[in-house]
Amino acid sequence: MKTLPTIALTLAATLALSACELRREGGEEAPDDETGEETGDPQALASPTPDASDAPIPSILREDVEEEAAAASPQPEEPAEPVEITLSFPDGPEISQAAERRLIGLLQEDAMDEDWPVILAGHTDSGGNDAANLRASRSRAEAVAAWLVERGVDNDRIEVIAFGEQNPLAPNALPDGTPNEEGRRQNRRVEITIAPPGD
Repeated sequence: MKTLPTIALTLAATLALSACELRREGGEEAPDDETGEETGDPQALASPTPDASDAPIPSILREDVEEEAAAASPQPEEPAEPVEITLSFPDGPEISQAAERRLIGLLQEDAMDEDWPVILAGHTDSGGNDAANLRASRSRAEAVAAWLVERGVDNDRIEVIAFGEQNPLAPNALPDGTPNEEGRRQNRRVEITIAPPGD
């Protein structure tokens, strides 16, 4: 008659052999984990089945492709347009606040980024003699030139022309010969032209 310890050892050996047989019949070996030890749970190493709700939705448009396409075929820039503005100088050679606002807007024009000449044409009314009117028209144009240079415009681009009273916008006198004050105020001006040479 066998003793209890002998029976227990026999049962344990039988169970171990049965487990080995089952593993061999399945044809799979338990994979090792990163530490080289066998994990007792084959489910822990099985790759999870992806869930359709977890998968990212592919985008039709890819940002990197769009950027590469834009870099490969850049859109042509619109060419700068010439600029012509008139600044009023109703009360002498000083730049008024209204004129300064227009000059600030002028600095934002695309034409300022080109290497085009900046023509400043000074004008006066017909009051006074020709020499005085030429000096006054030059003073107005030079005041504008100084303002532009102070704000970074290259002095070599600027050309000052004094016209005096030669090119009035409005009549300096009314039909009865009396002074046309409104017309004279319009004639005291500086015309600014920024355009390619030869235009």
